[in-house]
Amino acid sequence: MDLTSLRTFRAVARHQHISRAAAELRTAQPAVSRTIARLEADLGVLLFDRQGRSVRLNRYGTAFLCRVERALGELDDARRELADAAGLDQGRVVVAAETLLTLSSLLSAFRAAHPGVELRLHQSTAEVMRRQLAEREVDLCVASQPLRGAGLRSVVLMEEDVLLAVPVGHPLAGRQRAGLEDVVDEPFVTTRPGHWQRELLDRLFATAGRAPVITCEGDEPAATQFLIGAGLGIGLIPALARNESPEAPVHWLRLDVPDCRRTLRLVRRADRYVSAAERHFEEAAVAHFAPRGRGASLTE
Repeated sequence: MDLTSLRTFRAVARHQHISRAAAELRTAQPAVSRTIARLEADLGVLLFDRQGRSVRLNRYGTAFLCRVERALGELDDARRELADAAGLDQGRVVVAAETLLTLSSLLSAFRAAHPGVELRLHQSTAEVMRRQLAEREVDLCVASQPLRGAGLRSVVLMEEDVLLAVPVGHPLAGRQRAGLEDVVDEPFVTTRPGHWQRELLDRLFATAGRAPVITCEGDEPAATQFLIGAGLGIGLIPALARNESPEAPVHWLRLDVPDCRRTLRLVRRADRYVSAAERHFEEAAVAHFAPRGRGASLTE
């Protein structure tokens, strides 16, 4: 049993498929199959139930995966800790966010201040972020929804109102405020289920016993404002976007419903070593968003 065997096993366990694991590991599928066979022979039990190239963890594999994730996580933490002890201003930070446009100016400033740090980015929904944190695929998540799960720590980066955006010339464009009763039959531009805008929209309408009329839904939250400006419908947009994308031709007004707000959080696991690169990124994120909304200390 060696590190290559353990990393191969983890990849196969995550994908439940030999070929997809081989693609992630950048190795040949037969080599992955041989590695898993040797590992099972060494352990004396089968770890997977086979169905062609598709495999499924059995009870032995599920138990072994928990230990492997912990062991490989400890080794990764040790590597980060030793690099910090050696005073290397390098390292890597892997960040997931619902939309990367919100982070563009933060990322630019961070790269200028820490050119030796490698940044990797993922665009993910809240559910995917939870899995990525659990499987140590990412170090930090920038999330507009609470990420439920034991052992997570978060810092509030910003709290802001969520506004209603309507196209120029819309009947509501001349108003400053609107109630839910004014928009229950309006077509909405929003994101797919799983994104925070859609979760908020569905929750607000559920309080009135209604479901929103969806005319357009997608996976890029930053595109919503421009689609509204194109006349496809109305939608919920965070107040921050009003300043970051002023060129979109929309009119802004407040929706008079309780808790029509967004809380942006930076989330990480509490049980792993936090490298200097990650600490620098967290500090930069807090400083970047602090002028725009209330920050808070780390909480479990």
